[in-house]
This record gives sequence, C-alpha cells and structure tokens, in this order.
Amino acid sequence: MDTNDLVKNTLDEIPQAKSDAKRIVGLVKKSGKITGYQLSDERVVEKAQAVEMAKRGEIAGVGIAHRKDTEYLKAIPNGNENDNLGNLPSVSAE
Repeated sequence: MDTNDLVKNTLDEIPQAKSDAKRIVGLVKKSGKITGYQLSDERVVEKAQAVEMAKRGEIAGVGIAHRKDTEYLKAIPNGNENDNLGNLPSVSAE
C-alpha cells in the first residue's frame, strides 16, 4: 500500500465529481483555521457549504473527512503536491 492509498483511507467519502464541477483555488482563513474556500468560478463559500457541494459532486478533487463532529474537505492524493489544499493561497472572504 502506497502513501496515496493510506491518505485515501482517512477519507470518509470520495464523491464522484460532475463534469462541470468546480475546483478549489484558494482558502479563506480566520486565525489560521480554514473557514471557507474560493472556487474556480471566483465564488467564495463557507466550509460547511463546500462540504455539501462536494457531496453532490459539485467540487472536484476533494474527499470528505471528519475530526470529532466536524466534516471538512481534504484533497484526494494524485501525486501533485501543488494542488493539495494546504498549498493553496489564502484569499479574502469578500
């Protein structure tokens, strides 16, 4: 089992992305914590809304994981470190 398989095992769900699914291109942070995401269509959505969108296949390249009672998005490993969510730029919520 390689590292990508191990990371995929930490995901609760890997939704099938629709053909017109958006990608996450930026992170909205408050006090260092991710509170939302900027999508490839320039829209900014809150974290919980993004999780629901991903479940419906509206955001590509992410899986659903959880910490305690909170669900969050995690990049699906593809061997390209540049598109990991943690490597994306921070953006303003406006």
